[in-house]
Formats: sequence, structure tokens, C-alpha cells
Amino acid sequence: MLLATISLGGCSSPGPASGSAKDKAPIDHANWPAEVPTSGLVKGLELPLESYLPSYADQVVVDIALRTLQTRCMFEYGLTVDLPRPGVNPPPSSNALSIERRYGLSDRAQAQKYGYGLPKELTRSLESVEEGLSGIEVEVLTGRKKPEFAPPKGAKGGVGYFGRVPEPARAEHNGKKLHEDGCDGWSKRQLKVNEEDEGFVSGLASTSLSESRPLKPVEKALKSWSACMKGKGRKAADPYRAMEQGYADGDGTTKNAIELALDDIDCKKQTRLIEVWFKEESAIQKRLIEENKDQLTAVKKRMSEVLVAAKAVK
Repeated sequence: MLLATISLGGCSSPGPASGSAKDKAPIDHANWPAEVPTSGLVKGLELPLESYLPSYADQVVVDIALRTLQTRCMFEYGLTVDLPRPGVNPPPSSNALSIERRYGLSDRAQAQKYGYGLPKELTRSLESVEEGLSGIEVEVLTGRKKPEFAPPKGAKGGVGYFGRVPEPARAEHNGKKLHEDGCDGWSKRQLKVNEEDEGFVSGLASTSLSESRPLKPVEKALKSWSACMKGKGRKAADPYRAMEQGYADGDGTTKNAIELALDDIDCKKQTRLIEVWFKEESAIQKRLIEENKDQLTAVKKRMSEVLVAAKAVK
């Protein structure tokens, strides 16, 4: 799902409505990914459960509102922060279920350039906001101490933090008690963001993927794909194993990884693997939607209400 670390919160009292001047400039939508893929083997494909998760555009609206609130909240503690603006560094895909890589790689043109990796400009959305903040800023923001971002000696770097789970933050700062879960948690409560909703829908999507994997049409397509790969001198039981191989000797963009990625996608096209898998998973999702109709209707209603509340934040 879209990054929660960009989501910001806070108070309604006087203070900066946004960050620096660059935050007031219009967001360039030119580099935003399409909501439904426009290229590759998943062109035009959208899973049924997508409609119960916010689009990237709607999520940006919510995140900007949360950021505005949080900036004001931090200001009340005597802290002025300048955090990355939502929408400036978009994720690799706009759809919440990441259809582009749900069944492994799907875009040959991108694989020819980057193999299993991604261009750097598409990984900026994965960078943690907290890494660039001071310890006290993280505490006021999140309600916990700043995590350790430096990897252990000898370990490979990557997105995220390392070490133990961060400890709870101090009780107050500048004579003011910290909000539960910091300004971030407080702001989400102001917009009535229900984070369990996303977890519920994502859980259903996880179920549909796992249930579709052993179905006969998918199994048959996977065996055909594996046989195709074997004919190219490759050994992989499924596209996920191929992806693991692609990352085995680096960031997935090596010459060997690119060649493997192209074989992977060519075999998907030849065997219609993605087409078959998508069809089977879509059928499962439709069944799950019917079985959870009342809960999903409530999820969509709350999602709409949060968006309305976000648009009202100035």
C-alpha cells in the first residue's frame, strides 16, 4: 500500500499551514504512474478489490491534509520541520495491489533497462521520512524514539531501519504532553483514518493470491512457464524464484539479471501465465467481495468520508 510514513498529523491551532515555498508549488503529475497499467503484460488489468483501496491520487490528497495538520502540531511543540511533500516522489505503481509485479515482472521495456530493479527516481517514495529528522522530532512525530537506520557491520544496506523495535517516546516536550502515537497518530484521528480497513482489504487480497496459486489452470501455466525457462537454460519453479535469482548478485540490474528478466517475461507472454493467473484470482476476489459485502461497503464509505475531511483541511 501507499507509504504511511509520508502521512502527517497535528493540531488545528495557529502555526505554519505547510512547509517551505516549494510545498506551495503545484505538484507535477507528469511522472505519476497510471491508475491502470498502460503497457506490458498487465496492460488494462485491474483486480476487483482495487475499488476498496484508495487510488494514488486520492491518497496524496489525504497525505497532504495529514501533513498540514502535523506540521501545525509539531509547531506547537516548538518544532519546525520541512518534510518531503506527498505526490512529489510517486511510487512505482499507482494501484494499491501492485499488479505490475504481483505475478513477477510484466513490462519488457522496463526489464530491458533495469532488469528486476527499479530506476532510482521510483524508489524515493520508499525512503523513510524519519531518517532525516532529529531524535526529538521523531518522538513528537511518532510517539516513539528514533529507530536505528545504520545497517549492522557486514550487512547490505536497504530501505528501512535495523536493530531493535524503537522504544516509546518521552512523555512530554517543552511542557506539553505528547499525543498518543505522536502528531502522526493524532492527525489520523482527526480525519478518522481507519488503518484497519486497509489491513482488512489487503488481507483479502493476500488470500486471493494464495488461493489462486494452486488452482489447476495456474499450476498448468506455471509448469509451462518453467518448461519455457528451462528451454532457455534457466531453472526456476515460478516467477518469484526467478526474481530471487535476479537479486542474488546485487540490486537486480546486472547484465545477468537483465537477461534473466527478459527470458522471464518472454516465457510469461508465450505461456499466457499472467492472463491465466489474473483471471483465476479475479474470480476468487469477486467471491470474497460477495462474502464480505457488508464490511467492504463500510470500508468504501469510510474511505469516502476521509477524503471529504481531507479536502476540507486548509
